[in-house]
Amino acid sequence: MNGGPSGFNNAPVTRTFIIASALFTVFFGIQARSIKLGLSYQDVIVKLRFWKLVMSVFAFSSTPELLFGLFLLYYFRVFERQIGSNKYSVFTLFSIIISLLFEVLAITLLKDPAATAANLVTSGPYGLLFASFVPFFFDIPVSTRFRVFGVRFSDKSFIYLAGLQLLLSSWRRSILPGICGILAGSLYRLNVFGIRKAKFPEFISSFFSRFCLPSVGNPPGAPNRDVRGNMPSFMSRQVERNFTPVPTASEPPEDSIATLVSMGFDRNSARQALMRARNDVNMATNILLESQSH
Repeated sequence: MNGGPSGFNNAPVTRTFIIASALFTVFFGIQARSIKLGLSYQDVIVKLRFWKLVMSVFAFSSTPELLFGLFLLYYFRVFERQIGSNKYSVFTLFSIIISLLFEVLAITLLKDPAATAANLVTSGPYGLLFASFVPFFFDIPVSTRFRVFGVRFSDKSFIYLAGLQLLLSSWRRSILPGICGILAGSLYRLNVFGIRKAKFPEFISSFFSRFCLPSVGNPPGAPNRDVRGNMPSFMSRQVERNFTPVPTASEPPEDSIATLVSMGFDRNSARQALMRARNDVNMATNILLESQSH
């Protein structure tokens, strides 16, 4: 299990969200207002402070939450690489809106007219983060297993532990938005209203790509494709049959193979496609996508 190449290659939406989350958290932290961004019955229902609904999506209430949250957001960029930035934008917006609706419903049902700080729902992108744990659980395979003092762990355990730390960081204040995020991710996976087929126009990902500074570690010419998950083994064999021997000057670079693997392609198929394309990543991607369509 890995998130693909380092950096934000093919993940402009994730990069923008991480930068925005860090900036908002620092901004409100300097003003000592982060703790006041949490939602309560008084804020949302009585005083109608809808601006808090927007701000609470980005800014964490404490530095430890920010660190764990940004780590998880950075790791979950693998999903943007798998489904493409346009579909991932829909997933992000759907997760945030649905989780916020669940939070508002929860604080309405559990209303306390004399709400204090202890009754607040903590701020931060909990909806997106914990919605991402749904595809992480179902779609990301375990690659290694090991034992520590007789207890079995896998390489996915560290992500679960980081999520658990974030979920329990503020106890009830953080557990509630975490559960709402999981519910939102489950609805997306169940394809409610055909949401998994929806995607934003191409200019959305182009906007995010231009919005931020270029990320470190982007291989030149790396494409931004809409690829669904990992290619099964039978597809790998099909790719092999579609290839014709082409002389190559050298073995494909490891970073080029890693780029294609991070997009959901089988490693062996990615290697063969690069050999056929003479190590051109764009051409290799087209070859692999064409083989999927057969």
